[in-house]
Order: sequence, then structure tokens, then C-alpha cells
Amino acid sequence: MDNHAGVVTNYQSRFVSKLTKDTLALVLAGGRGSRLKDLTTWRVKPAVPFGGKYRIIDFPLSNCVNSDIRQIGVISQYKAHSLIRHIQKGWQFFRGEFGEFIELLPAQQRLENSWYLGTANAVYQNLDIIRSHNPGLVLVLAGDHVYKMDYGPMLAFHVENSAALTVGCIEVPIADAGSFGVMSINSDKRILAFTEKPEQPIPMPDKDNAALVSMGIYVFNTEFLIEQLILDADNPNSIHDFGFNIIPSVIDQYRVFAYPFYDGARGRQAYWRDVGTVDSYWQANMELIGVSPELNLYDKEWPIWTYQEQAPPGKFVFNDNERRGSALDSLVADGCIIAGGEVVHSMLFNNVRLDAYSMITDSVVLPDVHIGEYCRISKAVIDKGAVLPAGTVIGQDLAQDSERYYVTEQGVVLVTPDMLGQSLHFAR
Repeated sequence: MDNHAGVVTNYQSRFVSKLTKDTLALVLAGGRGSRLKDLTTWRVKPAVPFGGKYRIIDFPLSNCVNSDIRQIGVISQYKAHSLIRHIQKGWQFFRGEFGEFIELLPAQQRLENSWYLGTANAVYQNLDIIRSHNPGLVLVLAGDHVYKMDYGPMLAFHVENSAALTVGCIEVPIADAGSFGVMSINSDKRILAFTEKPEQPIPMPDKDNAALVSMGIYVFNTEFLIEQLILDADNPNSIHDFGFNIIPSVIDQYRVFAYPFYDGARGRQAYWRDVGTVDSYWQANMELIGVSPELNLYDKEWPIWTYQEQAPPGKFVFNDNERRGSALDSLVADGCIIAGGEVVHSMLFNNVRLDAYSMITDSVVLPDVHIGEYCRISKAVIDKGAVLPAGTVIGQDLAQDSERYYVTEQGVVLVTPDMLGQSLHFAR
């Protein structure tokens, strides 16, 4: 890392430098996300809509752009059509003459006669592309988490510690830690132990009720990454995963550090959400409706970029006593028509239509949904393109709902067009 000597100054402030210019970001966006159930039947998890107008992948991609990392590869595999179309429509504003790019890297058996076998293998099968770009650092990102983060300070932390690998980390309740890679560190933040998805997570020394876990964000020295991926590919006992194989295999021999994701201005851990279940997806969307949500989508200093369909303004019509178009404590996107219905504490994505005498409460309604007259929808997630017939009631009788829809442990009802007998994807 001598080529970065003298680059780092103060990584506590906004950091845009030769480090960000010399970094290749690889966004892992190929996993199905099966815990999201029917929301990922026809799309990969990073392509799932979020926050009223975005897709989940918009958050790590926006973080890259706002961090001045303009060399990005998106590694895709499972049902990637929706993801690819979104990136082609909304993320092709990079300037090639300045060395900027966003490349789509679908599974194409470049180095092996197989599809991507794990997170590490997905990067390994694109080694020739990494070498062709010749970056100083490689930033590996999960494409399915919601957060805002300046990656510059993490890159600087990595270089200042002469690290071979740096892992972004947060604290989570010990009860939830089994879904993540759990680590132990010393006072210098050097990783001493790392276990992926342990049955009995080890708590932090000073917090019995919390564990330090990986965010799925890794900074590698490029040559070190290439070396370790080749070793892993040659190991017949490996499942070729960063968390299960790569990280545990290098912590004893090499300088591997943890970078805590911390909000210095607020003096606390920064916002980060794994929206990997229907309950957590619903909850994270509901949080955005609050008066002062922890994730500020109105932050002009750190905008979230996306592809936005050109739709007319939202419209609220009729003002009769029993037929009044209204929305309270809600987010309503462009193209929505509230035609004599009522929306309370809910999120409506673009082009949703709500007909007269209907009410939506505590719900997330994805794009292009049409809800007929006299409907009652409560604590639900309605997937894109669904048409709910007049008189539909959801969220009032969970036992009855479970016979037709998917009902979570926390009582959120997921409704998709297929559950309604509407085959938008013509599977048969």
C-alpha cells in the first residue's frame, strides 16, 4: 500500500481523495432473499421496491456515488431482469471519458463451468475484469441493505491501519446476531475471531445483550483479494463464501480490522437495516413515515438516486362526508389517485389507485396497485400490480387471511398478484 502513503489526513471528516478514485466497488446483488417470501418470487432482493420510490440497491449505489466512487460493478444472478432494467434506466449517467462506469456482471461462467456458488465465488469468477481495471482497493458491498454511508472514511481507516482486509460492523441485539457474521475484536479494532451465523453468538465483552456483527461491507487490498480468492477456489471443502470461508481463514495470519459504522454527529451507531424478512421490510418502510425518521430521505447533502418514472402529481378527489380522498401520516408517490378513499399511516408507491369508500391503514402498497371500492386493508404489504376487487378485507381476520395470503409472525399480511389469481408473469 505504499502507493497510498501520504493520502490519508483526517478520515473523521468527509473524505474524497485518491483513495476513492482508486477503488473499485463490487455490489453483490445475486441472491434471491428467500426470507422475503413471495416478494422475491419474480425479482432478486436488491430489486425489491423500498421507501416509496426506490429499489433496495439504490442505497449502496447512491453511497458509492456520494462517496465519489465511480467505478462500480453489479454482480447479479437470480431473476435479475427487473434489477438490470432498473440500472439501465436509472444509473447510466456515468462519464466514461473520466474513467467512470457501472458494469453489470451477470453469472456467465467466465472462469468455471458453473454459476456463482457463493459470495466469494461470484467475485472470483470476475477476476479478469478486476485485473483489467487494476484498482488499488476493492470495496465489496451487499446489495440488499438500507443505509447511508460515506465509504471514504472506511477506506482511510483501512489504509491507516495497513490492513489487508477491513470489515464494516455494527452492534445488534444478541437475539438477532445468529443471522450475521459475529466477530470479536481487540482494543485496536483488530479482528480476533469471526463466525458466520453461529448458533450461539458471542456477546461483546462490555455488553452481554449485544454482539458485533458484519455489515457485509469489505475493503480489500486488490492483490490480497485475488490471492485469497484463488486459494479459496482451489479448496474443495469451501462453500466459497466471504463470511464462512475467506474472513475466518485470514484473521490469524494477516491484518484484518473491524470498522464500526458510527454516527459521530449524533454520538451513536448509524442507521442500517437488513430488510431480509417481510416483518423487517414492513417495519423499515413504516419507520420512514414518522415525523423525524432516523433515515432522512430529504437530505440534500446525501441524496438517494434512482430511476423515477415520469408520472403526474398525486391526486386526491371527492370531498363528501363518506367519500373523501385523503391521506394522513403517510407517504404518497407520484401518479397516485386517491378517489374518495382514505389512507392512514401508510406508504403508497407510484401509480396506486384507491377507489371510493376504501381505507388503507398501516400498509405498504407497491407500484401499480388498484384497490377497489369498499375495501379495508390493514397492516399489509401489497405487491406490485395487484388488483384488489371491491369489498376486499385484509388484516382483520389473520386466520382467514392465512388461507390465501402469507401472514408473518408479527401479523403482517403479504399479498401478491399470484395469490389473487392474477398471473402477471405468465408462468404457465
